[in-house]
Amino acid sequence: MLANLARYWWVIVLRGVLAIAFGLGALAWPGLTLEILVIFFGTFLFVSGVFLLVAAFAGRHGNEEWWLLALEGALGIAVGILTYRSPGLTAIVLVLYIAAWALVSGAFQVAAAIRLRKEIEGELWLGLGGVLSIVFGLILMVSPGPGALALVWLIGAWAIAFGAVAILLGLRLRSAAAT
Repeated sequence: MLANLARYWWVIVLRGVLAIAFGLGALAWPGLTLEILVIFFGTFLFVSGVFLLVAAFAGRHGNEEWWLLALEGALGIAVGILTYRSPGLTAIVLVLYIAAWALVSGAFQVAAAIRLRKEIEGELWLGLGGVLSIVFGLILMVSPGPGALALVWLIGAWAIAFGAVAILLGLRLRSAAAT
């Protein structure tokens, strides 16, 4: 695992740079960021639903449970349409979705840091990134109601902090690869 991480240290640094750029954009244009997130989310659900429906009906002859895929596709289309009709509600649901992602992602990062503690010095950075993600997720879960725009500021601040930690981790991995 260490060899793969060290070999691709630059991907982690690039991820950090992109996170910082996203964070700065979110802080500069919070309203636009929220609108874009909601539009992307709705579009993703709708298009994904269409593809799932096509796949379900195309494979219905060889699959007894094709209707489950069709049901998932129809649900995706319906929620995609609802996203466009009720963007405010979608923004709150999206915030909760982001919170769940941050919690799971953070837990995986902490677990990876624990696994790597005997193989690499500086695993603290990976663990710290995971802890930041968990704290971010908990804050969003506990209080999603203060307003989605205020949460965009929180997302922006988190992205900048996470990006800085990712860059530090990537640079640490680069020096580990050199030794």
